[in-house]
Amino acid sequence: MQYRILGQTGLNVSALAFGGSSLGSAFRTINEHEGIRAVRVAIENGINLIDTAPYYGATTAETVLGKALKTIPRDQYYLATKVARYGSEIKDFDFSAKRITASVDESLTRLRVDYVDFIQVHDMEFGDLDQIVNETIPALQKLKTIGKIRFVGISCLPVKLFRHVLDRVHVDQIQSYCHYCLNDTALADLLPYLKQKGVAIFNSAPLAMRLLSDEGPPAWHPAPAALRAKCAEAAAFCRARGTEIGKLALQFSLANPAIHTNIVGTADPVRMLKNIRDSAEPLDNNLLAEVQKILAPVHNFTWPSGRKENN
Repeated sequence: MQYRILGQTGLNVSALAFGGSSLGSAFRTINEHEGIRAVRVAIENGINLIDTAPYYGATTAETVLGKALKTIPRDQYYLATKVARYGSEIKDFDFSAKRITASVDESLTRLRVDYVDFIQVHDMEFGDLDQIVNETIPALQKLKTIGKIRFVGISCLPVKLFRHVLDRVHVDQIQSYCHYCLNDTALADLLPYLKQKGVAIFNSAPLAMRLLSDEGPPAWHPAPAALRAKCAEAAAFCRARGTEIGKLALQFSLANPAIHTNIVGTADPVRMLKNIRDSAEPLDNNLLAEVQKILAPVHNFTWPSGRKENN
């Protein structure tokens, strides 16, 4: 397992992190005991960062994760969760100081811990950015001073919003998803800026929420048809050469040392071990070049998310 320093936090984290959305049955209905075992297998094999959210499985992911962590010493892992998103509709977002303060306490109870290392504003493109800058983040900073959280972060899909917020208020960490993977490297242009700011970088969904997998994306995936088709073509190309596109995708994201950690979710302990083994193998640059040619026509294709003015 590779380890990297997370921005200016001083934390030495595994380059591969555990994504908690899987524990909320985001991709398939899971067996709770299998999910708990997947968490323990991850930590036993060197992963020391776990990311989750109240939104995942309508709090199920945090609850299952809390069960998994109850017998694991707190100094063996760093824990990240989120606030502000609690469902799929606009009405399910609440960026107010009152709600996010209560949300942190609720998460601590479900996770069975006294503090979390990172609290992130979840999918901030669904909110009023002025409120997030002037109310949400300052409220989280207050929780930081009393020890309930160690670091404050933000997450969103539209990459441009990170600069918009970071130019106005300090945060310790960002989480970007689906923007540093084989088919989309939009985050790369922002890396020098983030380094200058000293921000810790979580790269989530290096498999583009299963676009880059043999299983293919779930029905709810928002990717446009052209992107789905090209990713399926690239997956078939890899299979014909005796490998999996998911392995290549994971190795591609891990190969960039400027990306501090890469979050992959699986509630399958066998798959977790495979991800760890794959991450330790060298990247096949010849295969990478061929796959990038296939994906070139849809490079950086994305989809809208959140408020129209935030896209």
